[in-house]
Amino acid sequence: MASPLSLYHLAPGESAIIKNLYCSGSIRRRLLDIGMTVFTKVICVGAAPTGDPKAFLIRGAVIALRKEDSINILVEGKEKVNGSC
Repeated sequence: MASPLSLYHLAPGESAIIKNLYCSGSIRRRLLDIGMTVFTKVICVGAAPTGDPKAFLIRGAVIALRKEDSINILVEGKEKVNGSC
């Protein structure tokens, strides 16, 4: 299986599976509340011109996350998404 990397390292058009959340406090609670749990598929659907924040499709909702938050989410199994998001 592919080596783990952070959610921040997904480029638009790539997907991966969440392996772990290395954040705590209110941001962890918010991420869990929106469905960002272990084994959830996440697709990067876009990024700001500067690369931060990035938009991710999670369980049917598009969520924008800053680098400081997405860098602490470990994903695995990165692959290109076929078709439009």
